[in-house]
Amino acid sequence: MIRTTDDQRGGRLGGMSDRLGYLLKHVLAELTEAQTKALAPHGLNGRDLAVLSAIVAGEPLSQLEVAARLRVDRTSIGDLLDGLEERGFVERRRSPEDRRRNVVVLTSLGQSTFDEAERVRLEVEHEFLAPLAAPDRFRDDLRLLLGE
Repeated sequence: MIRTTDDQRGGRLGGMSDRLGYLLKHVLAELTEAQTKALAPHGLNGRDLAVLSAIVAGEPLSQLEVAARLRVDRTSIGDLLDGLEERGFVERRRSPEDRRRNVVVLTSLGQSTFDEAERVRLEVEHEFLAPLAAPDRFRDDLRLLLGE
């Protein structure tokens, strides 16, 4: 991964690079770009992988439960699930416990794609955090800021 320096961007951007919000936004943008490139061969982007991750983590969830887990609105999750379903990664099924309820589950293609994409995501994150002296501490500090 090639990162540009402030000098390559034309200076310190009027002090913007000292602002926490600016730094967080641009670090996230670089990570997102790296993940997008790495996940593209698997037919996924970061949002798709987040949805698959929410679905794979535990018992089958309804579409609304997936939306709540990801903190997205229900219309957005509907569009995301439609796309994943069209590509054969997920299915909507009747819940075996409650026939009035539909759940979202990974297909076998979805599971194998998720497994490979998750491996790729971890590699990208490892490479992205490599310049840090203590990447695990960085994650812990971010969790602390989120109140986790």
